[in-house]
Parts: sequence; structure tokens; C-alpha cells
Amino acid sequence: MTQSRQPKQHRKFIALILAAALAITGVSSGPAQAGEDFGKVVAGLAVLGILGAALHDHNTRDRRRDTVTRPHRPNPTPRPRPLPHRFGRYDLPAHCMKFAPNYRNGKSLVALGCLRRNYDHVGSLPQSCKVTFWNGHNNRTAYKPRCLNKHGYRMVNR
Repeated sequence: MTQSRQPKQHRKFIALILAAALAITGVSSGPAQAGEDFGKVVAGLAVLGILGAALHDHNTRDRRRDTVTRPHRPNPTPRPRPLPHRFGRYDLPAHCMKFAPNYRNGKSLVALGCLRRNYDHVGSLPQSCKVTFWNGHNNRTAYKPRCLNKHGYRMVNR
């Protein structure tokens, strides 16, 4: 149970009302008459109902004011939040872009070996962008950067 910093005002008020009610009942003890007492009881219940409604409104209004008017302190040095992992998977390392002189008169390609070392999602790259070419010694596999870009991938310097 949490304790508040301020004393609860409604407890003091209820204690005051109860003390006043006990004092009045002790002073006004007389012969009971049905006609007059019924009106007094109804009036007393109405007064207690109005006081209870006022207390309830006062308490709920204070809570709403506390939650709405709480001062907002902006962060003095805002820092960018990192992207979720599902977005980062479309960022390819830019240093894997290699010049391939034996592929179509010297086009740049994204080297598969470099991607395997520096990128965790090589298996999810689109197969339509994959090319195999002869470099003069053996077959090499790479990816076409323009095709990867069309599929939502981008080259990023990390």
C-alpha cells in the first residue's frame, strides 16, 4: 500500500462531520414525533448525499488534474533510437560492393563472400539478383546492386 505525501483532507472532513452529528444528536434528544422526525431524516440524508457527491467530485478532479498537468521535461540530449531488427536486415554493408572487371565490361557487384562475413541474412536475399560469372580463374557468385535496390535493400556505411 502506497502512502501519499499530503494528509488526506477528506478524512479530516468526515471526522468533523461525524463529531458534529454526534454533538447534535446528544443535544437534541427529546420525545420522538413521527411527522417532524421524518422530514429531518430526509433532509439529513439529502445533506449527507450532497456532501458525499461533493467529496467524490473533489477527489476525482484532483486525480485528473495531477495526471494531466504533470510537467513534461524534454530529454536535454535526444538520441536517435535504433531501428528494429526487421528494418536493419535490409541494410547491406557498402564495403561489400566490389568492382568486377570480367562481368559485363566492368560492372560493380556485391560480393557474396563479403556478405557472408558481414551480413546475417544472406539466405533471404532475392535469388533473381544473384549472378555467377567467370573471373578468369573460377566461377564467382555475387549480387546485382541495382536489383537489390529494387527489392528494398540499400548499401549502408557502418
